[in-house]
Amino acid sequence: MDNQYSIKRRKSTLIHVGHVPVGCNAPIAVQSMTNTKTTDIDATVKQIQALERVGVDIVRISVPTMDAAEAFKIIKRKVSVPLVADIHFDYRIALKVAEYGVDCLRINPGNIGNKSRIRLVVDCARDKKIPIRIGINSGSLEKDIQKKFGEPTPEALVESAMRQIDILDQLNFDQFKVSVKSSDVCLAVASYRLLASLIDQPLHLGITEAGGMRSGSVKSAVGLGMLLAEGIGDTLRISLAADPVEEVKVGFDILKSLRIRSRGINFIACPTCARQEFDVISTVNELEKRLEDIITPMDVSIIGCIVNGPGEALLANIGITGGHNRSGLYEDGVRQKERFYNEQIIDLLENKIRAKASILERKHSTAVIKIHEQ
Repeated sequence: MDNQYSIKRRKSTLIHVGHVPVGCNAPIAVQSMTNTKTTDIDATVKQIQALERVGVDIVRISVPTMDAAEAFKIIKRKVSVPLVADIHFDYRIALKVAEYGVDCLRINPGNIGNKSRIRLVVDCARDKKIPIRIGINSGSLEKDIQKKFGEPTPEALVESAMRQIDILDQLNFDQFKVSVKSSDVCLAVASYRLLASLIDQPLHLGITEAGGMRSGSVKSAVGLGMLLAEGIGDTLRISLAADPVEEVKVGFDILKSLRIRSRGINFIACPTCARQEFDVISTVNELEKRLEDIITPMDVSIIGCIVNGPGEALLANIGITGGHNRSGLYEDGVRQKERFYNEQIIDLLENKIRAKASILERKHSTAVIKIHEQ
């Protein structure tokens, strides 16, 4: 379905994190972070590859020591996704990972020492065309800002951010993005809104330390959804106390729900009631597991009865409408003569969805080729 409710994005400058464009109406990038020990190279590479399979655009890795920096050198060679090095305090680590090909530095300039050390890092980033992410967190504000405001406030987070931005401005470095995160949804939203009105650089969105899978997903969806609907945000990370793969899935689901970016199958399913003619919940859960490998954007409607089923199916690429013993099938809004026995729905639907995804992917590839030829 065409996005007739398109969101007008906030204007921002363009930077590149590796091959991924960020800002200036580029697709909003979904990011995650490894939770393995960086010095455990095999485990870290395995986790990054798992993130790549579900579509992650950028991965952040904590690099707290020189040993971790040496491990980063090997990890970088084994993966293709752009990597951000998360560094605090030690400027020498920043210089080392820059030498090893890092795609972005997550480092607050004011935390890495005197002006000469800051200049060394910034000059290195400029020379190697490496952007910087300034990351402000409500839980680690500077002591003087804490004293001034008494508690984390939007003004406090933004003052901290502007302090770091000023350092880069003085060094004539504009290749950076900024985040002002908090675990408090309302505080984070207000902080991003305020910062968005003051600078043109890309913004990286997140509700930090959001919590477990369920509560963290809800907080992130509410907070990031509010900002994204206002056109604010150029990259995002869902911070969950869960497998990082789930962060990426939730991130894409949020973008998909706002029709900002599509990847994979958008399942439209009823919450079920006594009218359902087949087990909708188990059907959807099983199909989500089986079809995780499909990245082609498509809508699949799975409705258990004929009340809302036909209406939803008319708008989907594939739709199923529950009926007694056998359920009706729709393709691209057209009712098919073929009907599915309810006990066979999962296997038959999987085959239909995979066939449709293959057709849509071929159409997309053909369209891309024609555009390139022009």
